[in-house]
Amino acid sequence: MPPQLVNAVNLPVQNALNFPAAILQRPFFDPKADPAFNYGAIGSVIGHEISHSFDNNGALFDSTGALRNWWTPADFKRFQQAGDALAAQYDEYEALPGLHLNGKLTLGENIADVAGLAAAYDAYKHSLGGKEAQAIDGYSGDQRFFIAYAQAWATKMRDEQLRQRVLTDGHAPGQFRALTVRNLDPWYTAFDVKEGEKLYLAPDKRVKVW
Repeated sequence: MPPQLVNAVNLPVQNALNFPAAILQRPFFDPKADPAFNYGAIGSVIGHEISHSFDNNGALFDSTGALRNWWTPADFKRFQQAGDALAAQYDEYEALPGLHLNGKLTLGENIADVAGLAAAYDAYKHSLGGKEAQAIDGYSGDQRFFIAYAQAWATKMRDEQLRQRVLTDGHAPGQFRALTVRNLDPWYTAFDVKEGEKLYLAPDKRVKVW
């Protein structure tokens, strides 16, 4: 990828990650921002790319980049069950009237989003060394973490482009990638999200892949 491209990629055969220079700026990275912002934005992207090694496609490669089954049957069954639940969750999202996302088409990216965001959150909390983050502009550290993640996926496009993306792209549109937060318990605590509210998911419906 050229350095001016805002993107990131996992290369399983090379066992490598690639982050072009262009993604290392806002809204993904700011050296002057607090840790919550950077862990929520670029941290989740890094976690996403690492997690591609363990999505429904990457999980088929072993640690050397060879295509082989290294799973135990029981572990792989549980992994598939989590993937099915995540696919069903995204099938319910309606991008345009009558046009729902295809959870199977976007499954690999959605697995990487959930796992990557969870890993970034764990890394953020570890970086605090057991201390509480200072509130900034009235927002706690956890709130700023999740806000940064959501803002990184701010999206605007014409309906025609949105329709094409939903039908052909392996990535869910940005506004639905932001909804990954619904699967993380700390998001509910950070914003006091309660049962009956629009984005609430019951604990048994929250998908935890890793």
